[in-house]
Amino acid sequence: MTLADPTASRLGRKRDHTRDPEILQCTLEVLAETGYDGMTIEMVAARAKAGKATLYRRWASKGELVLDAVACMKKGDFDEANLPDTGTLRGDLVAMIRPPSLEEAEKKLRVMAGLMAMLSQAPELADAANRAIVEPRAAINRMFFRRAIERGEIAPDCDVETLSLITPAMAAHRSLLQKKPVDRDFLVSIIDGVLLPAVGLRPPVH
Repeated sequence: MTLADPTASRLGRKRDHTRDPEILQCTLEVLAETGYDGMTIEMVAARAKAGKATLYRRWASKGELVLDAVACMKKGDFDEANLPDTGTLRGDLVAMIRPPSLEEAEKKLRVMAGLMAMLSQAPELADAANRAIVEPRAAINRMFFRRAIERGEIAPDCDVETLSLITPAMAAHRSLLQKKPVDRDFLVSIIDGVLLPAVGLRPPVH
């Protein structure tokens, strides 16, 4: 006798993802209010006015739901369709800085604290967290560095991979471990004090 495929009944039934952004936004709100330990999928479902089964079909665990929500928040920090092209590496990097309001900054700190609590309980999700938090911004930085190489602004043998990770990794360290906001002054200090000297460029004199 052959066991039935438990997914067979769902084949041909396309899932509706139109409400995902709303559900992920509600996840961030609940996470910021309650912390990771206090948060439940049921709370998110109630906030989003969605059935629990809807969330459980889409996200197998609370950890996966939080990761998707944080990834969505990070993606919202920049518009991939309208990335800056200022003609200089520094100009592009600085143009990507979009400081949040005080309320948004405080909410992001609470969200990142919740993420840190999740990782302490589920370290196996660390790689997925890295892909959600660090990698999207690193990919944009790679493009900026390669663009600078193509126009002859920086040397072609620059370690693009390592350089591209510095700002997002430092930002994650600051918010996750130091519990400090990632503000404009911090990001500009990394650009002018670390990245530009590393590629042989001088920061502007103020």
